[in-house]
Amino acid sequence: MLLVALTGNYGMGKSTVLHMFRKLGTVTLDADKIVEALLGEKDILEKIRKLLGDKVFNKNGSLNKKKVADIIFKNAPLRHSLEDILHPLAFEKIKDFTDKMNVKDKVLIIAVPLLYERGYEDRFDRTIVIHTKEEIALNRLEKDGVPREEAILRLNAQLPIEGKIKRADFLIDNNGTLEETMAQVEAVYKKLLKEGRDGDNQRS
Repeated sequence: MLLVALTGNYGMGKSTVLHMFRKLGTVTLDADKIVEALLGEKDILEKIRKLLGDKVFNKNGSLNKKKVADIIFKNAPLRHSLEDILHPLAFEKIKDFTDKMNVKDKVLIIAVPLLYERGYEDRFDRTIVIHTKEEIALNRLEKDGVPREEAILRLNAQLPIEGKIKRADFLIDNNGTLEETMAQVEAVYKKLLKEGRDGDNQRS
C-alpha cells in the first residue's frame, strides 16, 4: 500500500483536494479531524490544562479552541509543546487505521498540515503539495469568516510554500477553478494508483 501525505499551507485547499480524492474512490484521512477527536479526551485535556492553564477552558470544562489558537500562534515554544502532546497520538490512530485497511486498497491519502515543519515526510511513501498564491489563500479564508490578521499569524507559523513545492513528489496548483484543480487531482491519482498496484513504494 502506498501511504501518501497531502499538505500545503493554511487556506490553500487541503480539505477541498482531499474531498476530490475521496470522490475518486481513494481511502483518505484528515489529521486535523483526528486531532479534533483527541481534544475531546479527558487525559489530553488535562495535559493541555497543565501546559496552557485554566484560561483556555470554558466554564463547562470544554476547551476554548479560539483561546488556544490566540496563545499558540503567538508563542512558538508553546505551540511545539502542544504538538508534541497531540502528534504522536494522532500517528498512533493513523497506524491503527492502516493496520485494519483492506488489502485491496492500494493508496491511502492523509492530509497532514505540518508535514515538513515537523519532519514527518519520511513516514510517507509520497508527498503531494497543494499551493496557491498567498493573497488568494487570504481572500478565500476571509470569505469563510477567518479574519485576515488571524490567517496571517497562522501562515507565518508555517514554512513558506515555495520550500514545500521544491520538496514535493506531486504538485497541485489550486489557484484556478475547481474544475482545473480536479483535472490535476485525477492525473495525480492515476499515477499513485499505478504505483500502488505495481508495489512501487520507494521514495524517489
